[in-house]
Amino acid sequence: MPLRFAQNSILVAALLGLVASPLPAQQQPVRVAIVGLEHGHVVGFLQQFPKQHDTELVGIVDADPALRAKYEQQFQLDPGLFYPTLDDLFAHQHPQALLIYTSIGGHRRVIEAAAAHGIDAMVEKPLTLSLDDALAIRRVARERHIQVLVNYETTWYSSNRAVYDLLRENRLGEIRKVVVHDGHQGPKEIGVQPEFLEWLTDPAENGAGALYDFGCYGADLMTWLMHGEAPLSVTAVAQTDKPQTYPHVDDDATIILRYPRAQAVLMPSWDWTFGRKDMEVYGTTGYAIAVNPNQIRERIAESSPEVPLTLPPLSPPQDTSLHYLAAVVRGELEPQADLTALDTNIIVMQILDAARQSARTGKTVLLHPLP
Repeated sequence: MPLRFAQNSILVAALLGLVASPLPAQQQPVRVAIVGLEHGHVVGFLQQFPKQHDTELVGIVDADPALRAKYEQQFQLDPGLFYPTLDDLFAHQHPQALLIYTSIGGHRRVIEAAAAHGIDAMVEKPLTLSLDDALAIRRVARERHIQVLVNYETTWYSSNRAVYDLLRENRLGEIRKVVVHDGHQGPKEIGVQPEFLEWLTDPAENGAGALYDFGCYGADLMTWLMHGEAPLSVTAVAQTDKPQTYPHVDDDATIILRYPRAQAVLMPSWDWTFGRKDMEVYGTTGYAIAVNPNQIRERIAESSPEVPLTLPPLSPPQDTSLHYLAAVVRGELEPQADLTALDTNIIVMQILDAARQSARTGKTVLLHPLP
């Protein structure tokens, strides 16, 4: 064979090999499965899947055939995606991550099942029901080398990131007081799905009422702002303003976190006049208020006026939970001390557990270093 022809043949073969070979692993969609359909936030994820290319939905697990049929019809999903149990899913699919939409009471069980198969997990907030469960989750995550992430809507707000950056850049001085308002008129009042309302109002499945459902947002944000520092003490009051609607859980709460040189006041409620998720951060030289997902008001000196700012969305992979999850699973991003990270959310559970105890006993709970 003439040398020139041989060289051309090699070049053609190489080009053909490039065309025929699969995409690099980091370019392939991350295979994810949904576990549980009783959490209403699953709707948002099912709406996101067709709009992005970082993840591929390979299965949906729920024991209730009526719920499986409901979501199959609502989103025109392939019936072959659905499985009645995790064992059935694992027998037919090999997901790289589970998106967990069970009740909060189901989180630990599913995370432990994921860990047994070496599969990463993302749960809807909060992490679990108690500090003991949280520590058990941390233990199995470390033993099996999996990532456990917690999704909060407020993680993807550019306003919260802007306030964090102002503190990091020392434009507000040292943090002194944070006030966080979270909640809405109530899950029944806003018309959540019946299967969602059933476990939200069951303390055995939700941990508490508004205190857990919305108190977790402020605890997560404050722990992030404080770079993982736990408060010295937690004081909480909780009550039920609408006992005819929520006879078994609180619908309004206030949680005070005390740090050596700062305080946070968290106000979770199912009795707000209107839905809200906003945060006020006051430092020694200035303040910033995250008004909504993309707007803040800042005042960085006494001589300066308050300035309103509208911010662009965050950039991928920090803009949505699916982009973030894919980056973590691929090893492109290490979730350490951020809003979704397990270490942050262990502190969140320490706060929520103490708040529940404080509200029940009427006493301030002193926190101790975690093992």
